[in-house]
Amino acid sequence: MSSSVLLMSMSLDGYIAGPNDVPGNPGGDGFMRLHDWYQQADGSFGRPVGPEGSIWDELHDTGAVFVGRRTAEQVDYYGGTHHGVPLFVLTRREPDPLFPQVHFVTDVAEGMAAAKAAAGDRDVLVHGASAARAALEAGVLDELQIDQVPVLLGAGRRLFDVLPERIELEIARVIDTPAATHLRYRVVR
Repeated sequence: MSSSVLLMSMSLDGYIAGPNDVPGNPGGDGFMRLHDWYQQADGSFGRPVGPEGSIWDELHDTGAVFVGRRTAEQVDYYGGTHHGVPLFVLTRREPDPLFPQVHFVTDVAEGMAAAKAAAGDRDVLVHGASAARAALEAGVLDELQIDQVPVLLGAGRRLFDVLPERIELEIARVIDTPAATHLRYRVVR
């Protein structure tokens, strides 16, 4: 059965984007510091060597992606698919006619159900703070993969600034590396 899994790199002080996170500067100033753990010796990004490579493998083994509109727009809708799988964009606005292959959804529960159906027995990758919070609030986010990077950004966009209620989590896995501590949680229902 498919699970919905948020994958997010985050600073120790809870930021997933730096200051000045605006169109033309996606992720804000200093954003790439949160993703250094993906960086290869030659400066390119790819599958990390070592135990954190399993997180990369999981990312690329998902069957669908569920993302908020703001995040999708900042990355030009991943070109219509994310690593070749269907893309579901949570939005309150009209669909973007330039991306007819993208599934634009207005209801988080229905959208997640459609993403899970498209994913089959593989997981649904969740991207974007707004989509993650909406999925948590609707009770349709199953797991969180937080890649905690040892940096204090001090400003920017936080992942969990506002939640409607307390949400209990259980630790599913911890992978500790010099570049980040990779924390996997299950949402307790």
